[in-house]
Order: sequence, then structure tokens, then C-alpha cells
Amino acid sequence: MQAIGLMSGTSMDGVDAAWVETDGHVISQFGQGHFAAYSAEERAVLVAAQGSWPRVSNALAATADIVQRRHIAAVRALPAAQVVGFHGQTLAHDPDGGRTHQLGDGRAMADALGVPVVWDFRSADMQAGGQGAPLAPFFHHACARWAGLSEPVAFLNLGGVGNVTWVDPNIEQPQAAGALLAFDTGPANALLDDFMQDRTGVPQDAGGLAAARGGLVADHVDFADGYFDVIPPKSLDRNGFQAVAAAAREMPTDQGAAFLTSFTVHSVARAVQHLPRRPSRWLVCGGGRHNATIMAWLADALGGQVDPVEAVGLDGDMLEAQAFAYLAVRVLKGLPTSAPDTTGCAAPVCGGRISA
Repeated sequence: MQAIGLMSGTSMDGVDAAWVETDGHVISQFGQGHFAAYSAEERAVLVAAQGSWPRVSNALAATADIVQRRHIAAVRALPAAQVVGFHGQTLAHDPDGGRTHQLGDGRAMADALGVPVVWDFRSADMQAGGQGAPLAPFFHHACARWAGLSEPVAFLNLGGVGNVTWVDPNIEQPQAAGALLAFDTGPANALLDDFMQDRTGVPQDAGGLAAARGGLVADHVDFADGYFDVIPPKSLDRNGFQAVAAAAREMPTDQGAAFLTSFTVHSVARAVQHLPRRPSRWLVCGGGRHNATIMAWLADALGGQVDPVEAVGLDGDMLEAQAFAYLAVRVLKGLPTSAPDTTGCAAPVCGGRISA
């Protein structure tokens, strides 16, 4: 099937749309990708809505309009497909409370586009006792096999929140025991982007230049409240680790950027203790791979090969959107999209609603 996947992540920089051909098992073709950046005004609306739950705030109508309009336009910018995987915009995520909120109406999307839309990917997993996140690991497994990898590898996604997927590509089915282990590592770009927006008016540390001037912070006070030692699967909200954000706000700009970047690296390094064994290499996706400082500091901290996913022929900017195209086809075919070792659900779950 030809599928389009959509993703607007916790960094809230814009909408990614990607075309993929797959049978829900094997990736047969990667097609065109499209990115539509949010304007500064649109991003401000999305940021202001963070933490909102359904029916709590009347202000969500304007936010929902931005999300729907931008996602519909992104689909129309790509060649036609038979199904759309629509993640929506995460506004709040409370795995301990068994609830999550991705703003967006898949039924309205299907009506506007005239093709089936798979959406609300996380709720079924949470109802089965899972964290509802991360959801890209099954796709990472397919990517590792597509790339012909033969040794265990780690996909490290550095979006707003960091997450890692440990993959053994020698195991054929992603839901099989030992094929995957996935969990959120800690903050990635979210805290840094918010800090830089506040200090400079630009929501990123481009190239990691400010952090490089500040220098690596080797000795971190542990602000994690025990999170790093929690046995995975586990997941985080974008607004986690607020003590870290508060500490950075007391620092000059370069030192604050260095502190937050170092904490992301520290988070990933602490994640290694939970992996079944050290991966043969780390493949980094998400916006963080464009940050030369974080990539260099990760290579030093992990003591292994750290590459952007482009090193194996993948597109790190589109990987999450591609994941929801792949997952949409799996949902149409009734295949699992999460498993105990990826989200902590009681048994493999096929998550997602279908609107046609």
C-alpha cells in the first residue's frame, strides 16, 4: 500500500509528511517528503496550549484549526496515497495516569482528504497498560532490516524528548521477545529550544554553537528524581525535568545552553545501563542530529560509533512521519504496533482508530 504519514513533534517546529510504500512488514519504497514550518505566531499558539487536556480549555479551538489546516495541506503537497497516518499534536502525556492527548480529528481529516485516516495511535496501548510511547520502534525494526544491518543497533531520536530503540534485526517479527527495547531517555531539544527562544528569540541553538562556547558540563547534579534508574519501558511528557529548565534559567546564555545540552547527553549515557547489550552503532534521527556539539559530546560519552541515520540511507528529518505511514498500514491489516518491550503494554497491541 501507498501511505502518507504525518508528524508534528514536541519541538513544534512544523509538520512533516512522508510517502512510504509497505505491506506493513517490509518497506518496499521510500517516496517524497514534505516539511511545512509553523509561523512564529502559530508556534506560539501551540506552545501556549501545551499541558491542555480535552474539554479543559476553550482556547483549543484556534489550536485545533492550526493543526488540522496545516496537516491537510501537508498531505496535499505529496503524491496520492491509499491511507494517511495522522499522529496529531501532543499537548499532554501522563502515562502514570493512563491518559494522553494528541490534538487532531482524524474523522475530519478523512472527510477533507477523501482517503482513510488512521489516528489516535496511543490510546489502545495505554488501555492495555502501556505507556503509549514511544511508537516508532516497530518502524525502526523495519528500517534496520531494510538497511541490511546484521548486528544490534540503537536508533536515538532527538526531537523534543529523547528516545532510544535497541533493535536486533536478526529477529524477524518486531513483537517477538528480544527483537526490541524502547524507552524515553530524557529531554532532547524541548528544554533547550524553550531556553533559546526566551534568551535570543530563536527557538534553537543552531549548530550547538552556544553550548560549544559554554563547554561540556561533566558533573551533573541529578535532577532526574530517579527516572534514569527506572526499568523501561518508560516515557516522558515534553514538560518533564522542569528543575533542569529552572537551573538553566539562572545561568548566562552560553552556560545555560551547555548545561541543557550536557544533560541530554548525560540522559542518553545513563540509558545504556538498560540496553540488553551495547549496540554496534548509534543512529541518530530528529533535529538533534543537526547539532554538531551534541553529536560530538554523544560520541565521547557513548564510546562507540555515533552517526546520523543518513549513514545507512535513511532520512532523519522524515523518519517519524514515515513511521506513522508504516504504522497506518499495520493498523489497517490488524498487525501489532506496540509490544511489552516497547511500551510496557500487557501483550502486543494494534493501536489506532480508522476513519474512512
